[in-house]
Amino acid sequence: MKSRTLMLAGFAVVAIAMVLRAADGVSLEGIKCIMAANKDAKADNAVEYRGAKVFFCCGNCSKGFAADPAKHAAKANHQLVATKQFTQVKCPISGGPLADGTDVKVGGIDVKFCCMNCKAKAEKSEDAVSLLFADKSFDKGFEAKKAETK
Repeated sequence: MKSRTLMLAGFAVVAIAMVLRAADGVSLEGIKCIMAANKDAKADNAVEYRGAKVFFCCGNCSKGFAADPAKHAAKANHQLVATKQFTQVKCPISGGPLADGTDVKVGGIDVKFCCMNCKAKAEKSEDAVSLLFADKSFDKGFEAKKAETK
């Protein structure tokens, strides 16, 4: 009986790990739905966006996003970085090269800037996610993570 219980527990751990690791190796651990921020995002509720996937807690949220992606672009772009599908390559404000010592944590993500002026602008913003992850800023500073070659 003990071995059966241990075996079932082992399968449960594997199943949970598989749910947390979505398609294409995206980890959803700690990732929240962009429409219902208090609920966990789930691998089976994803919508294609910018050549990647945005994850939601339920089908209703994914439908709401699909109906008007532009309305939720900043939060969706933020999630693309949080899930490591996109990475920062330049300053999201100016498009300039990144400078050391300019990091600011925005919604749990470290964002760098080209200079202290851009950093200050982000720190003073009442809605840094909208400032730094809106489509215009996102296009300046972030790009899809390149697939690893072996």
